[in-house]
Amino acid sequence: MHLPALNLPDLFIPLWRGSFDCDPSDSTDLGSWPWAVLKNLSVWKQHGLLVAQATPYIPGSFDRPPRNPAEKISSGYKAWEFLLYFFGLGPALFYGLLPDEYWMHYCKCVQGFRILMQEEILPSEVADAHALLTQFSDDFELKYVQRRADRLHMVRPSIHTTSHFAPETVRVGPGIIYSQWGMERTIGNLGEEIKQHSNAFANLAQRGIRRCQVNALKAMIPDIEPPENLLPHGATDLGGGYALLRVMNTASRDVRLCEHRAIVAYLEDNDCSLEMEREFEGPGKSSDFTECKVDGSSYIAEVLFYMLLHINDDIPPKAVAMVSLYGPPHPGILAASSNTYWTAQHLRDSAIRVIDVNTIKSVVMMAPDERYKTRFHDSTEVDRWYLMEKPGLKLTERAGLEELLSEE
Repeated sequence: MHLPALNLPDLFIPLWRGSFDCDPSDSTDLGSWPWAVLKNLSVWKQHGLLVAQATPYIPGSFDRPPRNPAEKISSGYKAWEFLLYFFGLGPALFYGLLPDEYWMHYCKCVQGFRILMQEEILPSEVADAHALLTQFSDDFELKYVQRRADRLHMVRPSIHTTSHFAPETVRVGPGIIYSQWGMERTIGNLGEEIKQHSNAFANLAQRGIRRCQVNALKAMIPDIEPPENLLPHGATDLGGGYALLRVMNTASRDVRLCEHRAIVAYLEDNDCSLEMEREFEGPGKSSDFTECKVDGSSYIAEVLFYMLLHINDDIPPKAVAMVSLYGPPHPGILAASSNTYWTAQHLRDSAIRVIDVNTIKSVVMMAPDERYKTRFHDSTEVDRWYLMEKPGLKLTERAGLEELLSEE
């Protein structure tokens, strides 16, 4: 938790701002420190504004969005905010701002930790992360320290520790299962349960014992506590961790021509006669950005609305979503960024599809990409968006209905 969320941002952001302690024999001007791109106050404020402008596009299930670092980074900036800022938004927002070699160096760090923050990691992924983080650690001395004795203080333990993170993952497991997130939450919960303030520590110990006893009983007898019904009134349980919440338009409306064509194509693909009786219940909640499967391939899409599709009385209504797909990511940028900067055009009405709700894999963030246009002026910069996934996305796939409810 502390290494990626606090130690590394605490090293790199002062370096990029030119506020890092500098030896008298060194200089923080761009000629000597080409990475100090945020030293100019107006550039730093503009960068912070881009971070703040991404907030409306960050799903509620991502927890606390990062605040404007130019205004709040020294005012109780949370570890989770640093994580979303540095490892989520950063590859896109630092593109074209940091010199290319320093940006690519930073992206190796981001991708390495993105892999290792998963709950389930394949051996090949661990090997990839180890290669990225080892190269990141070695290149830091070449690119920043440059074998200068007066910059030796830049090489903090956090730089060397990154090269050991992947082997330690093999030895003790993914970091997300033993990080301090869970420990600090437990400490907070137990602290809330203290009722005997005259002997607080004894009371805390007893609450901890009681918690362990309850957990042991639940582990031995899983059915001892009936599962809670997490769905609010009026929601439709679709099974498999999916549900439609009771959020609907207050008035019916005609579908647009592109939406009509998508519905007809969906019915034809599912061997439904166009003469069958068809009704649409909905549309429901809209404007989610999701990763979904279409024709066996993964796409990023904006959900325009959800609906229950009634084909006839003999077939149960099908929960489907009307989505608008994004185009493919820029291959050159994706490769240069070690697969961390995913930027694509929104295809809007030219790529409308109807998909089954259970093909939606996760909720992601898509925000307008203002950095792409600083390098490209070939008409592909129009209506361009960049992707951010929640750290530890494989873990969040298990959130199921809780993720839906957090959006409500």
